[in-house]
Amino acid sequence: MVAPDGFRPRVSRSRNPGCEDRATRQIVAKIRVLLKKEELDRERLAAKTVIVLDVLFATSTIVAVLEHGASEVIPTVNGAAAQRIAATRAAGTYVMAGELDAETLPGFAQPTPLALLREEIRGRTVIYSTTNGTVALHKAAAAAHVYAAALLNARAVVAHVNATHPDETVLIVCSGSADNFNLEDFYAAGRLVTLFEGHRPGHEFSDAAIAARLLAARHDGRDCLRAARVGRMMQGRGLADEVDYAAQNDVFDVVPKFEDGRLRPVRPAASPA
Repeated sequence: MVAPDGFRPRVSRSRNPGCEDRATRQIVAKIRVLLKKEELDRERLAAKTVIVLDVLFATSTIVAVLEHGASEVIPTVNGAAAQRIAATRAAGTYVMAGELDAETLPGFAQPTPLALLREEIRGRTVIYSTTNGTVALHKAAAAAHVYAAALLNARAVVAHVNATHPDETVLIVCSGSADNFNLEDFYAAGRLVTLFEGHRPGHEFSDAAIAARLLAARHDGRDCLRAARVGRMMQGRGLADEVDYAAQNDVFDVVPKFEDGRLRPVRPAASPA
C-alpha cells in the first residue's frame, strides 16, 4: 500500500546505526492527534509534549491576549475556580473572562478574542474559564511540556517544539466539545501536522495525524471554521468576525506555555535545519 504523499516510511541508511554520528542522525518524533480532550485520560503524559487546540475560541483567545500584552493567562476548570483566584488578587490587576456552554458567565468578560482585546488587558492577568479549552489544558498538565496553539500562531509553536523537544512524542490535542469531535480543532491539527512535516521530514505520524493533514491540505481554514458546528453557532450569535479572526494563519509569533497553573509566553526557538 502506498503511503499518502509526504508521509513515506523512514528508512535507515546507516549500516551500523550504533556508530552513526549524532550530528548527522535524523531526529524523529512521533506526532499523534487526539480527537478530543477526553482521550488524554488514557495517556501516560510524563515524557510527552502536548499541544492543546481549542480554536473557537479558548486557545485563539489565549494567543491573542498574550500577543497584545497580557502578562499571563490563568486557565481554570470552571467559573467558581476563576472567582476563587480573582478573590486573591488586587482590583485592577486582572480581567476575568469565561463561558459555560457558550454562554458568557455572569460578571465575566466575553471570552472571545476580539471582545477580550477591547478590555484593559495590557500588563494584567487574564483569569479564564471555558467549557473545553481550559479544561483540556488542565488534563494535559502532567505532560513534560504543554503549549496552547491556534491557527494564529501555529508556525511559531511548531518551530519552537521542533527546536526544543525534537525527539519527544508530541500529542496534538483537539479539545472538542462535551466529549464530541470538533471540525475546527481537527483542521488546525492538520495545519500543525503539515508544519511538522515541513520542518523535518521523517517524523512518524499517526493515522489521525495523516487524516488531519489531508483535510488541511484540501480545504481553506475560514471555510472549515465557518462550516463547523461551533462556527455556525457563533455566526448565528453575530460573531462571524470572531470566527474569521480565529481562521487567520500565522499572524502571531507568541508561544504560550502552560506551567505552574498559568500560561506565559516563552521565547520562540528557531527549528534547526
